[in-house]
Amino acid sequence: MVWLRRTTHYLFIVVVAVNSTLLTINAGDYIFYTDWAWTSFVVFSISQSTMLVVGAIYYMLFTGVPGTATYYATIMTIYTWVAKGAWFALGYPYDFIVTPVWIPSAMLLDLTYWATRRNKHAAIIIGGTLVGLSLPIFNMINLLLVRDPLEVAFKYPRPTLPPYMTPIEPQVGKFYNSPVALGSGAGAVLSVPIAALGAKLNTWTYRWMA
Repeated sequence: MVWLRRTTHYLFIVVVAVNSTLLTINAGDYIFYTDWAWTSFVVFSISQSTMLVVGAIYYMLFTGVPGTATYYATIMTIYTWVAKGAWFALGYPYDFIVTPVWIPSAMLLDLTYWATRRNKHAAIIIGGTLVGLSLPIFNMINLLLVRDPLEVAFKYPRPTLPPYMTPIEPQVGKFYNSPVALGSGAGAVLSVPIAALGAKLNTWTYRWMA
């Protein structure tokens, strides 16, 4: 049954990594959700933080080796770059989809696991909080390096968008003044229970395969 257990684990890892890529393309849409103003940046930050932490902590606890969370984030990054290539083949610019910066946040999760001597609960609480706090910050820095995303959004509208979802001018400060702070705060709170879910999924898989 060992081979079946390992196959199930690796299959789950691949599925979550692929789903995270789809989440980037669909939930995050193109150009990192900036065509939907800063309100969507917060939603996008939360979705990416939780998607990263559930798969990363599952994979890390499965191997028990600090560093595998970063490896998992690297897989997510590679998948998204491949997806970017598919859009590029359709005639869109290569920065039509901005790849989120998952790797530094995953490194913080790995460092937490390593520094606490592979303490699962510390990884869930401290690591989950660090992922939620850091990911919006890294992604905003990444976003500032992209050429005018709103211009690209108008020039290359996504063909699958219905008319009522056409890009709009960002209403900065209309709902709140700091999307990074709100995204980090909400992400830090939500990433902890999602990290606990990822750890629990690891336990459930072992019991199911026992």
